[in-house]
Amino acid sequence: MIRKFAVNRWSVFASFTVAFFLSQFFRSANAVIAPTLAREMLFSAADLGLMTSLFFATFAITQFPLGIALDRWGARWVTAGLMIVAVVGSLVFAFGASFVTLALGRALLGIGMAGILMGGLKAFSQWFPQDRFASVAGLLTGVGSLGALVATTPLAWLNDQIGWRAVFIGGALLIALSAIFILFGTRNSPEDAPPTSIKRTENNLPAILSSMDFWRIAAPVAWLGGMVAAFRGLWAGPYLFDIYYLSEIETGNLLLLMGIGSTAGSILMGWLTDRVGAARVVITCSLILIACQLILASQPPLLIVAPVYLLFGLGGSFGVALLSQARNIFPAHMTGQAFSMVNMMGFVGVFLLQWWIGEIVALFPATVVGRSMPQAYSVVLVSTAAVSLLTLLCYLPLIRSRQRAEQKAFSAATP
Repeated sequence: MIRKFAVNRWSVFASFTVAFFLSQFFRSANAVIAPTLAREMLFSAADLGLMTSLFFATFAITQFPLGIALDRWGARWVTAGLMIVAVVGSLVFAFGASFVTLALGRALLGIGMAGILMGGLKAFSQWFPQDRFASVAGLLTGVGSLGALVATTPLAWLNDQIGWRAVFIGGALLIALSAIFILFGTRNSPEDAPPTSIKRTENNLPAILSSMDFWRIAAPVAWLGGMVAAFRGLWAGPYLFDIYYLSEIETGNLLLLMGIGSTAGSILMGWLTDRVGAARVVITCSLILIACQLILASQPPLLIVAPVYLLFGLGGSFGVALLSQARNIFPAHMTGQAFSMVNMMGFVGVFLLQWWIGEIVALFPATVVGRSMPQAYSVVLVSTAAVSLLTLLCYLPLIRSRQRAEQKAFSAATP
């Protein structure tokens, strides 16, 4: 009876938000500790890019079975079970003594964190009404994004005081506690929710992947969302270190601004999506991101970089709008798989971009040991801005196709 009384929509919200906080922390941590890793482990830019990106590669691969598992067994056990893998990954990373062991730790962290956001959204689709879904999802990503804020100046301070290895050991304990919180603070759905047929949750991927609407959503998620995560999760730090010669604490302070923009943007974009529509949010955020990439490519004075980092975080918060569109396009028994496939495309983008940026930067000769040539970042950012514009153009036909579908449904319902 105690458990039944304790579990409600807000305990479900709190459980997944705490877990998402940790996911955001580990996703972004390498941006601050990258210079330390480069010095201690003698990693090149390409090494850092590949090792860090493995989190996103394994995260993306896990989305294939994750969606089916969430639709069949629900978010509670699936998410908590995967988080045990993240505990192991954090410990492997903490005790890693080579590129291989650190890469393995990042890969295991990616698998373990893969079910948190999608599990939360799957649970919210059962616990909250449809007209509040985007707002609640935005609140989840906004509050959870505070984890990325902790992975800025606070992490830089902790790295200086106790070292990154101790941070990851403590992180393993927090992940384990969060998994327990999900087990005892959530249920897959309210008791009065209609049961979902297991038969209907086994093989919906072909229908999802054959939908052109899915691919129009997936394009901005993969490239624009991937660029935001790749830059914020790693390259925003080296950009400041190599061009402006900032210290780790100073770099953390500017990354903190990006995190503040992301936190505020996630809450704001969810609220706006429920009120002005997802399309307006996606288009506006895309244009902001393109402008930010071009400004940073020009290597402006540091005084300008600060507000651009804030806007970069704000503009990168459009994901909740696209997930809201995915929920509206696909039926309830397919939401776990639809969310996971959209999310997978985002992490494929992050993996490739984080790695490719490192390879491009490594093509330019270093100015001094440990510092890449500033021109490398200009080449990267102009290129990503150009593809970002193409991605936006690929998305735009979705607006017209959804308008036609809504008009068709209205005509069919009208006598």
